[in-house]
Amino acid sequence: MAGYGWDEYDIRTGGRQTIHDAGNQLDVTTEFVKVAGGQHGGNWGVRIKGTPRQDAPPDLKTTMIFYAAMEGFGGLEVAEDDEETGFAGAVTLNGQSPDLGQFKIEITKGPETNGHPEYSHPSYVDKPLDRTFVDSLQVPPEALWQSKAIVLSSMKRTVDGYVEQHSQEDMPPPCQIYTVQQSPGAGNIHLIQKVFEGPFEFDVLYSSESNPESMSSEILTKKVESATVSFSERFAQVLNPQKPFNKSRFDKFTKSLFSNLLGGIGYFYGDAVIDRSYAPEYDEENEGFWEETADARSRNEQKLEGPYELFTSIPSRPFFPRGFLWDEGFHLLPIIDWDVDLTLDIIRSWFNLMDEDGWIGREQILGAEARSKVPQEFQVQYPHYANPPTLFFVLDAFLDKVGSKEKRSSSEQQILKEDTYQAHVENAGAAAEYLQSLYPLLKRHYNWYRKTQWGDLKSYERNAFSNKEAYRWRGRTPQHILTSGLDDYPRPQPPHPGELHTDLISWMGMMTRVMKRIASAAGETDDAKEYATIENSIIHNIDDLHWDNNAQTFCDATIDEYEENVHVCHKGYISIFPFMTGMLSPSHPRLGAVLDLIGDPEELWSDHGIRSLSKKDEFYGTEENYWRSPVWMNMNYLIVKELLNTAQASGPHQKHAKDLYSRLRSNLVNTVYKSWEQTGFAWEQYNPETGEGQRTQHFTGWTSLVVKIMSMPDLGKGHDEL
Repeated sequence: MAGYGWDEYDIRTGGRQTIHDAGNQLDVTTEFVKVAGGQHGGNWGVRIKGTPRQDAPPDLKTTMIFYAAMEGFGGLEVAEDDEETGFAGAVTLNGQSPDLGQFKIEITKGPETNGHPEYSHPSYVDKPLDRTFVDSLQVPPEALWQSKAIVLSSMKRTVDGYVEQHSQEDMPPPCQIYTVQQSPGAGNIHLIQKVFEGPFEFDVLYSSESNPESMSSEILTKKVESATVSFSERFAQVLNPQKPFNKSRFDKFTKSLFSNLLGGIGYFYGDAVIDRSYAPEYDEENEGFWEETADARSRNEQKLEGPYELFTSIPSRPFFPRGFLWDEGFHLLPIIDWDVDLTLDIIRSWFNLMDEDGWIGREQILGAEARSKVPQEFQVQYPHYANPPTLFFVLDAFLDKVGSKEKRSSSEQQILKEDTYQAHVENAGAAAEYLQSLYPLLKRHYNWYRKTQWGDLKSYERNAFSNKEAYRWRGRTPQHILTSGLDDYPRPQPPHPGELHTDLISWMGMMTRVMKRIASAAGETDDAKEYATIENSIIHNIDDLHWDNNAQTFCDATIDEYEENVHVCHKGYISIFPFMTGMLSPSHPRLGAVLDLIGDPEELWSDHGIRSLSKKDEFYGTEENYWRSPVWMNMNYLIVKELLNTAQASGPHQKHAKDLYSRLRSNLVNTVYKSWEQTGFAWEQYNPETGEGQRTQHFTGWTSLVVKIMSMPDLGKGHDEL
């Protein structure tokens, strides 16, 4: 595969997607549009085009299969039977369901320019390949998601039939053999197959009966053109790259990354595997607790719960097609710039997953299909496991947009008023209502973190401004803290119930600051005062509990064999977390040392972004090497954002921050762009030495933050454009 994904996409209107299938010598383009109207979501259409690649033979054979299935209540059937040899024209499916009402799906024949293979083999008479074949099946509802197996099973029946009719020497050609059965009618899944020779094109048209106008190929053509124009215009208005990345050669790159982020938004439904045994071992209060928790997990007391539903974006459509809690906050930071109302719907969907205690599972593996892509040992969710609360970054950005509305010019106000994507910004009442309705869930969630992820100050001699504000991730093992998101990043050894984690107290500081803003906006003034007090305590305790004067950096803390508090310092992302989460003011006494660490090429700085771990650390690049050297775009986004904030505020480190910001912004964009240009993909992480993309390809989740980095201002020198 030489690349695939959305070239442009808006979830409200549609877009264009291209698959560069080098193995099959074919480029496939799908142009998808939505047409509003009626009471059931409107119409939609998709045009599928196939173009042989330059190295393809002139008579390239291609088979395309479209399938439609109906889950739950309702029905779906082929409108009429055609000849036994297949459909000479369009295929129409009629359907109905409680949510969609009456509807039809038409799969067109396509233009006369479409070519089809012709053979003199006797089998061609009974099944000519210029026809469309339909196999209608009734399968168990729980198996509907296994479409590949269903297609192969249908084809196997065809193959078995030919084996009975023909000798091995007289078998039909492959594109005749590998066809589905021709058996149209009623069923809960319908397989529709076309076989082409050379370039081809056909449409799939969905029409809701409640829409006054049915979908047609003519309407599809017009809407495809208008969707392209509207996307380009809106992109230039909302996410326009700034110097030096405002050149035309970056257009395809920026639109592709952002479109694939938007194109990953989906609706997920199903049951989840959860261990609610609340085993006492899960409190992790004893030394050696990780062995106790392993024993508790081995009792396999998890159960299926649900079903649950989630509207979310995802990290990677082919590799991680499900919701991840800490990823989602990063995903929504560019999306909220594009579509505020969509973002707020997604946030509400996540918080609607919350249980009565305030817990949200960190990985949403909903249903059998989702579980089929996850190793069994990672499927179980535990109600004492947390994850970084990144959704609060997005709520903070929403408050910024609402607050900046009054500062806009009259012309900007008019543009906003006409913008159907930002009703909650334009309408102050709608913004307040949203925050007030969400606030009880946010407060419950916040209190759950404080109740379950607390760190022990009272059992040990630890001097701090506050005797309450300290935090420790649960779910620790000697090798990992998966709940932190930083998996294999070096931590104190062995694990100890007295550990305190720099990243978690920093997350709690950010979360508290945003809760303070939300409480004020929602009219909860007493709560806002309480959050202000907690925030002040956290800021002080970050210094008191985690700053190490000898190492001149922030460190995790633990208890040694003498029952004394000690710092364990592994310079890297953990060391600069207070900065990344906005806990260090422009005049903070530790800021200079943090900036020096970021900018030191022997420590964290590289030509391709900020390393996850210092080059000088003994664990640099070792074992899994997941968070032990690579450059991660989500963390680098937080760094470059805070460098920009520092560079734009008066203070003793303004000049230094400006230089680091300009150079880092350039390095990040050039690294992701160069790799994308060479491979056709965005990647999960990047090599700090070479800049090459690593691990998961087509990782268009938080790596798409590079588009937001490109739209940040150019502050002058520091960039070295590719």
